[in-house]
Amino acid sequence: MAEIKKEHELIVTVSPHIKSEESTSRIMWSVNIALLPAAVMGAYFFGPRAVLAIALCIISALLSEYIYQKALNKKVSINDGSAFLTGLLLGMNLPASVPFYIPIVGSFVAVIITKQLFGGLGYNVFNPALIGRAFLLISFPKLMTIWTKPEAAFVQFDAKTTATPLGILKEEGLSKLIEVFGDKMNLYMELLKGHRAGSIGETSAIALIIGAAFLFYRGYITWHIPVSFLATAAVMAWIFGAKGTLFAGDPVIHLLSGGMLLGAFFMATDYVTCPSVKKGQILFGIGCGFLTMLIRLKGGFPEGVMFAILIMNCFAPLIDRGFKSKVFGALKETKAKEIKK
Repeated sequence: MAEIKKEHELIVTVSPHIKSEESTSRIMWSVNIALLPAAVMGAYFFGPRAVLAIALCIISALLSEYIYQKALNKKVSINDGSAFLTGLLLGMNLPASVPFYIPIVGSFVAVIITKQLFGGLGYNVFNPALIGRAFLLISFPKLMTIWTKPEAAFVQFDAKTTATPLGILKEEGLSKLIEVFGDKMNLYMELLKGHRAGSIGETSAIALIIGAAFLFYRGYITWHIPVSFLATAAVMAWIFGAKGTLFAGDPVIHLLSGGMLLGAFFMATDYVTCPSVKKGQILFGIGCGFLTMLIRLKGGFPEGVMFAILIMNCFAPLIDRGFKSKVFGALKETKAKEIKK
């Protein structure tokens, strides 16, 4: 047999054989871009303190990853955008009033303890930014719950403190919340625009929706987690949201307040810490929505998005195992035994 020239050899490799221009770096930087409108609105409403907090989170996250990987002679991966994204998300989840060391400590916990010690990107069990925020909330509860009044004053470092809409709703009820904002329609509009107290990047619902639309357009997220998350929260808010009566709650306020949109679109959909099977993602989203509203309505905190997502991160591997896809062409074990008989 004549020898086949090397350039004409057919090399068959294992699957998958699908090629794509997408890469981890491209996806991460796209998510960073999608978060930009909300970050800009946070800077507009909360001023230079917000810019400083986000900047410190990002710089600390990048430095933490760089120093850790250099110290262990690992390939430095700060260019892939994942550490930048962790810092950005953490900064957007902080109050604008936090002192400078809070972002530094939070970024260290998020990047080193939550991600790198577990093996790096792709091996972490929990969302790094949320673990960083949870650590800060437990360690510095007073500093992490001082909310500043948005004044759109970019030249003033001093700001007045106030309560968040969820805080007012939980402590004083819906009537007081409507009274603070004038009327219900004005309340909805202010929640959409972001002119309210809260974490830096969670206040402007419109900005978050714009960023989410970009991710949907690029195909980086699907409807399964966000829709099931928000729909479950909305139903629970409608049924149980009003004190003393059922089916009288206001789901719109709950959907537009707190970290609901930021969590549903940008953190619950994290590729590493959410299920990969579509049916499992729906269950994951339902769990997030249920736990969020359970904490908001019955727990000690007015907000529950962070805890809900972290709890569901624990169940993501089990959900994937339960909804494991059938291998194409494979027979069930019982059927295989019957055929052998």
